[in-house]
Amino acid sequence: MSSAWSKSARLSLPSSLLPPMGFLHTASFPFPSSPSRLLHGSNRHPLLAMSSPAPPLRRGLPPSPPPLRTRRSVARLRRSPAPRLRARASGGGGGAPPAPPGGNLAIAGSAAATVALAVANRVLYKLALVPMKQYPFFLAQFTTFGYVAIYFSILYIRYRVGIVTGEMLALPKSRFVAIGMLEALGVVTGMSAGAMLPGPAIPILSQTFLVWQLTFSTVLLGRKYSLNQIAGCLLVAAGVVIAVASGSNSGQMFSGIEFAWPLVMIASSAFQAGASIIKESVFIDAARHLKEKSLDIFVVNSFGSGFQALFVLLFLPFLSNLRGIPFAQLPQYLKEGAGCFLNIGANTRGCDGAPWLPLIFVTTNIMFNISLLNLVKISSAVVASLVVMLSVPISIYVLSRPLPYLPEGASLSPFFVIGGIILVLGLILYNVPQRQAAKSD
Repeated sequence: MSSAWSKSARLSLPSSLLPPMGFLHTASFPFPSSPSRLLHGSNRHPLLAMSSPAPPLRRGLPPSPPPLRTRRSVARLRRSPAPRLRARASGGGGGAPPAPPGGNLAIAGSAAATVALAVANRVLYKLALVPMKQYPFFLAQFTTFGYVAIYFSILYIRYRVGIVTGEMLALPKSRFVAIGMLEALGVVTGMSAGAMLPGPAIPILSQTFLVWQLTFSTVLLGRKYSLNQIAGCLLVAAGVVIAVASGSNSGQMFSGIEFAWPLVMIASSAFQAGASIIKESVFIDAARHLKEKSLDIFVVNSFGSGFQALFVLLFLPFLSNLRGIPFAQLPQYLKEGAGCFLNIGANTRGCDGAPWLPLIFVTTNIMFNISLLNLVKISSAVVASLVVMLSVPISIYVLSRPLPYLPEGASLSPFFVIGGIILVLGLILYNVPQRQAAKSD
């Protein structure tokens, strides 16, 4: 289990993951810029790393050397390696042991479950915003503090059992402040835009996360990318531009939608991508401070989510003014948002579906991240990346159909479909070098 957490930490899960609401972008699951470097770290449990290795098994040795043997023969016998009990695949060579019976079936089942949960996660994100369309800031506040409680509870348990050490908790908190600020901006702007945009547009625009991540890691971390990865990101950007440019004329998907809202959603992805790059730098620097020990993912997620909750509160007056809510009316706005979320009180018009839709979304989000983590554990990060990519076109199609609380559906114009196809091709092209790296490893 520790191995799985170690891997997830290097996936920037979310966020990401998979991030309080960085989980949302974890659902998008664009992998970090250098996955092979981040995934192939130490997988030993911190508690096991503290214990000395067990002595090699001496099978078939007599209790004491026969009296007629020389000292040289006895020394050679003692230095001989223990017999290996690992079975090799037929055909000879030094290949890896064969997969256990039913291993491929388990991977296929986990992949299918992950795709289903990824699609449900995207669809429920839009549905959760339907009853809270006028109160996205309240929903952002609720989800942020909910994830803070979950993360710090798990962090406390892991600290008590010795998985999280005092050295980890003593790391400088300045970068956690930056992570919290960026994720707060990402959550609030993302929910504000998501409440106004048509459902199929959200998975498309969220994929700009990959473009922002490549750009920031090149500038801030000095990373270099292959031509395939650069071309893949350019295709993703081109697909988004074509999809958004499908038009706001009557009958088109963006009909009646202000052009600013797609830009706000793209900016939300930029904030989340910046937070993921800072998380990556935290894990890199922690390897030096912790003497090559692996930093536990819940240290980063807990403190990051804590500062995120703080900045969501600090940003509310500024962001509410952008939506035309004066600061003096902000307490009343939050009170009405709570009433809409609980669907109680006199002013609950348009709040049908609350609180069940938001609560089901949060539950599905957590289940998706657990399923994704399990798929990474039993297969590879590349398999998980391709599986989640598969959820993008499926989510677009599902969100275009009439749904409960979204009976009107959405019309997919030819340009939007072409843009979606180009975007998926770009994601596949970006992951080709990762597939080759995984095979070489």
